[in-house]
Amino acid sequence: MSKELKPRSEIDLSLTWDLSHIFKTNEEYEKTLTEIVEKSKEMESKYKDKLIDPNTILECIEEYEDVIIKGYLTNTYSYLAMAVDQTNSDNQTRAMKNDMILSEVISRLTFIESELKEKEDNILDQAINKTEKYKIYLEDIKRSKPHTLHPEVEKAIASLSPVLQSPENVYSQAKLADMDFGSFEAKGEEHPLSFVLFENTYQGEKDTEIRRRAFDAFSNKIKEYQNTIAIAYQTQVQKEKIISTMRKFDSVFDYLLFDQKVDRELYNRQIDVIMEKLAPHMRKYAKLIKRIYGLDEMTFADLKVSIDPEYDPKVTIEESKKYIKGALSVMGKEYLDLVMRAYDERWVDFAQNIGKSTGGFCATPYGVHAYILLSWNGLMSEVFTLVHELGHAGHFMLSQKHNNLFNESPSLYFIEAPSTINEMLLSNYLIKQQDDPRFKRWVLSSMVSNTYYHNFVTHLLEAAYQREVYKIIDEGGSVHANKLSEIKKDVLEKFWGDAVTINSGAELTWIRQPHYYMGLYPYTYSAGLTVATQVSQRILNGDESAIDDWKEVLKAGGTKTPVELAKMAGVDITTDKPLLETIEYIGSLIDEIIKLTDEIERG
Repeated sequence: MSKELKPRSEIDLSLTWDLSHIFKTNEEYEKTLTEIVEKSKEMESKYKDKLIDPNTILECIEEYEDVIIKGYLTNTYSYLAMAVDQTNSDNQTRAMKNDMILSEVISRLTFIESELKEKEDNILDQAINKTEKYKIYLEDIKRSKPHTLHPEVEKAIASLSPVLQSPENVYSQAKLADMDFGSFEAKGEEHPLSFVLFENTYQGEKDTEIRRRAFDAFSNKIKEYQNTIAIAYQTQVQKEKIISTMRKFDSVFDYLLFDQKVDRELYNRQIDVIMEKLAPHMRKYAKLIKRIYGLDEMTFADLKVSIDPEYDPKVTIEESKKYIKGALSVMGKEYLDLVMRAYDERWVDFAQNIGKSTGGFCATPYGVHAYILLSWNGLMSEVFTLVHELGHAGHFMLSQKHNNLFNESPSLYFIEAPSTINEMLLSNYLIKQQDDPRFKRWVLSSMVSNTYYHNFVTHLLEAAYQREVYKIIDEGGSVHANKLSEIKKDVLEKFWGDAVTINSGAELTWIRQPHYYMGLYPYTYSAGLTVATQVSQRILNGDESAIDDWKEVLKAGGTKTPVELAKMAGVDITTDKPLLETIEYIGSLIDEIIKLTDEIERG
């Protein structure tokens, strides 16, 4: 694939997703948006100050669910169109209009939860006893009563939601619309550069001069925006602190973990244990990269390269089907048939184009199907990204089949387990394909560099940095660009020790990820992969009930807490045992890669 990015208008339709499965036309979308507004007005007239008995409460919740589902559809439709082309002003206008209208609707309907939270527990208990469908929703209402504000304040916060979301919007616009990276010179040639090209291509470039020059050019450009993005981030964390205080939480951490149904002990353990116990293993891995590439020094810019770049197979989109099918067949026909629909029904946006969001994500509008964003670079690493996002797709589609809207999504703590277990299944499938030491080393290094590095290192170091920021905010302080870079550099140096030189530009990594605008999200990647590793080991070891247990977990959605879901899968996350065993497993993979490298070098 060419490194020159095209405008969206020049992209082959087959590489794009089909949003007509949500709404056939923009007119149908507009009609639904109007229906949502009218229905919200009708509900306000019909139910406000009238939620006095269990039957009326349940009737209102059912109508409320229908409005929210339609709102999710219009929101997903407008957001996905913008996500693939943030230079398109029509898409931006539609998305902003959608946000304004939905905030008006949600504001109008805040009376529902406000009135429910003001009810005596015995009234709520009567409603709970009359329903199975909305039982958990009502139990969560009871749980959140101590943190509920006056109804008019709740309404005001809902009305301000587009404004409260502005920090992430400012960040996205700066990154995807305003930053022009131009090109950089290396090897006597000019090379085009963009956010997507750096993240997907250059940071894994096998040529050291090109890779490091790309890193320098990339870092110099994002540094120009550091103060603007720092202000956006400071606004985000300050907003979260203010709301946590308003809602009478002891700290911003407690506020952000409340909806995850996770305590501080599980959160802190994930960061502290990995920072201490995984670091020695990853330093060995870094030293191996230095040795293989014959580097004068191992720098942060070198960490994402392949162990064997000449062996890194190129994969077409069509060829990816056999890997996905082979890897996920162990999950059974129902699951496999479900996720393989992604190809024929155009769930996936594979294109690389100007203005497209970076990375990958999966959105699953209720009652439709999943939509997956990628930027296909033709390497096996994208198959790992695809199988990861298909894990989210299969999870939410199975959950939606068995749960209402309010119960479909599990805690954020658990959200990455279904996606990362698919990466494990892909790795395990690939390693069985042949006995050649070089191929085996490539598969094992893919597990380390794609699956574990991404989730246990990249995102975990984000989490460690993020925790330090929130500590400052929790104590009444503030952060600016230099402070954020200082914190990030300290975290990187602590983890990598003397094995990696944290070269200039590495400290700016805090600018590169949108995760900081999503609460305490980054740590959940390693939490999910801890569960996924343990479950995949059950599967590999021939535990016949493991697959069935896992599929029941997927279907459970948000009806259980993270601890309960993990227990259903045979994993006890109330102790550090699964985490320590997972770290030891990562260490064993790295030791095996070093052993295979020695064997290959001896010939």
